[in-house]
Amino acid sequence: MKNYSLKSCEKLIDNYVNVACGQCTVIEEGVLGLGKVLLHGVDGIKSYVITEYYINAWTSGHKVRKYNTLPKKYEAMIN
Repeated sequence: MKNYSLKSCEKLIDNYVNVACGQCTVIEEGVLGLGKVLLHGVDGIKSYVITEYYINAWTSGHKVRKYNTLPKKYEAMIN
C-alpha cells in the first residue's frame, strides 16, 4: 500500500473537479486528513476513492484506489 500525502490528494481532487469537471463527494469526514472521498461523474475517466487511515496519534495517511467503473457500493452511497 502506498502512502499519499494530504497535499497530493488535494491536488488530485482539484484537478479532477476543475480540469476534468468531475464531482467530489465526501462520504466520511476525516480527523487529520480527508476521511473518505469519492471522485466520480466523468465518462471515460477513472473514478477514485481516497481513504484516510491511522498511522499514529499525530499522523494519518491516505490511500487512493482507482476504478474503471464505479462499484455499486459507492453508487448506492451517492444516491
